[in-house]
Amino acid sequence: MTIDIDLRSDPEPAGFFEALHSLKEKLEINLELAAPSDFIPELPGWRERSVFIVRHGRLDFYHYDFYSQALAKIERGHNRDLADVRQMLSAGLINPEKLTECFAQIRSGLLRYPAIDPNAFARKVSVFTAK
Repeated sequence: MTIDIDLRSDPEPAGFFEALHSLKEKLEINLELAAPSDFIPELPGWRERSVFIVRHGRLDFYHYDFYSQALAKIERGHNRDLADVRQMLSAGLINPEKLTECFAQIRSGLLRYPAIDPNAFARKVSVFTAK
């Protein structure tokens, strides 16, 4: 999996950005305020599919919906991203049929993302869903 940490806060509590700066320096990692929905249409049901990690005080941490992550990574198409998606498939975090269904749910929304060619994106998804 990738070594960067992408974060999305919902909502952004007071002191959030200050804490991020401190955390980034302390852990010496790359933190980015990003989520798959910044790059592709938001998938219906993403919140319900997000996997709980841990609670610290009043903060809950979740893995952002793996299907959203996979589709954003497939669309971007970097070697590391594609390796991440293959790992998600191997680990059983996503399955090809549901991935196809999720893509179908956002395909019409791709009109709002002019840099994305819907047909090319569909072909990329089919590579991961072919049996």
